[in-house]
Amino acid sequence: MFTAFHLAFNEIWRNRARFLLFGLVVALITLLILFIAALGEGLGSGNREYLQKLNGELIVYQDTARLSIAASLVGCDTRASIRSVEGVQDEGPIGFSSATVVVDGTPSLDVSLIGVAPGQPGEPPSIEGAGLARKSGMETVIDRTVALVVGARVGDAITIRTVQGGEDEFYTLQVVGISESRKYSIRPSIFVPIVAWDEVRAKARQGAGTEDPACNVVAVKLEDPSQINAVRQRIQERVNGVEVVDRKTAYENTPGYTAQQSTLNTQNGFALLIGVLVIGGFFQIQTLQKVGQIGMLKAIGTPNSVVAWAVLIQIVVTTLMGVAIGGLSSFGLSLLMPPGIPIIFEPRSSVTAIVSILLMGPIGGLVSIRYSLRVEPLIALGLG
Repeated sequence: MFTAFHLAFNEIWRNRARFLLFGLVVALITLLILFIAALGEGLGSGNREYLQKLNGELIVYQDTARLSIAASLVGCDTRASIRSVEGVQDEGPIGFSSATVVVDGTPSLDVSLIGVAPGQPGEPPSIEGAGLARKSGMETVIDRTVALVVGARVGDAITIRTVQGGEDEFYTLQVVGISESRKYSIRPSIFVPIVAWDEVRAKARQGAGTEDPACNVVAVKLEDPSQINAVRQRIQERVNGVEVVDRKTAYENTPGYTAQQSTLNTQNGFALLIGVLVIGGFFQIQTLQKVGQIGMLKAIGTPNSVVAWAVLIQIVVTTLMGVAIGGLSSFGLSLLMPPGIPIIFEPRSSVTAIVSILLMGPIGGLVSIRYSLRVEPLIALGLG
């Protein structure tokens, strides 16, 4: 084994420019795969983030909506029936729409406009400032992405634009709090009281919000989260016209989520396959260039195991060097990305991608190792 290490590192040092080039190729492949993984996580998070972090275990839809939030409409009577079911601690209406934040008279950021009941499930906790106070107050809690992009802070007033009756309408909202990132439908979110939401949301005709408007879905917080299946079944049986699911099922049924993730996973798989072929091709070319050296080693009695280990060590060291360069480059580039670009380096997916790349080197180099073992000394030296 010592001989294999000695041969491998000596060759790497004597041909450091060539191995550095191989390492940079691996680094570019690493950068590509990590960014595809981060983009997939960012886009997926942009679709599911609000629902995934919802402070309630169950989400109630209209039964005919087929788990489509946009098609669901849950009335006040239904909410009262849900609240009376045994095991339900609290419930909160949630309404979804869209708006545009206007800065200095210019549309600056498209956002998800989410209506919630102050202090009830659905309202996100504020990491700065306070929560919403009144159902009809013209105030808002914005998520951190909105704060970064438009430069808003607690106490500032922001202007939003919605379309009502074919006309642009502008509303001023007071920022009372800032929450963690709570994206929905690939857009950052602003949260307003449910009655104010009913007034300012996009709709076919203008009109003030009602005192207790209908909502798209209802978030349900349980007294005992471990009884989620029993309470879900209870709500289904006792409340007419509803379908009840957990948060995971809810966000997996948001429009385009499953197809989007499948597409990105397929891209990642093809990137890994291309990586294996490219790395294998590079080391195969390198092996062909040193057939004479391998033949000489075998002619003086070097066993096949030493030759194989030397080639494998070179592949592993080059791959490690490339992954290190590519990983650091990916992290550095992510710091330069503007906050509106959905790139998230989630630890589990990033580690999975890095481990996959580290395995690509030896897998791609199997052909070159096999070729090295088949080199005949006399033929390689031109004496056969």
